Amino acid sequence: MKRINLRFEMAEELEDIEVLIRASERDSEVLSLIERIAGKPPDALTVSAEDGTQRKINFDSIVSVSVTGKQVRIVTDDGESCTLRQPLQSIENALDGVKFVRISRYEIVNLDKIQKCDFTLNGTLRLELTGGIETWVSRRSIPSIRRRLSGRE
Repeated sequence: MKRINLRFEMAEELEDIEVLIRASERDSEVLSLIERIAGKPPDALTVSAEDGTQRKINFDSIVSVSVTGKQVRIVTDDGESCTLRQPLQSIENALDGVKFVRISRYEIVNLDKIQKCDFTLNGTLRLELTGGIETWVSRRSIPSIRRRLSGRE
């Protein structure tokens, strides 16, 4: 995630508030920041694909976001996937923290897309997601996932 430097300048001649965002590129972090400043709750994630194109993906359609090597892959419920070169942390910050949960260092899932949870005898947790996607929760994340699924968090 990029560092944000804040600065306030008094301009008595202005009646309204003027906000200027300066960055090296107009990427998903910048677009997300613009939406938050405008007071619009985001309903989609704007991502930059590997080919440089930008695309909006509705939060409701995201099943999982995972990392393999240096690539981030977003899988949607229509079976489509999008490969990005953005840090998982920047995508996690843009996602709705109520709907999405990190299940390991390498993966985030949409709680609404969990179809089935299976605890194994050796204490691991397997999740079956929409579209038949199977994934595993890291041992460290199991207590947090249990709380989120039971509605206690």
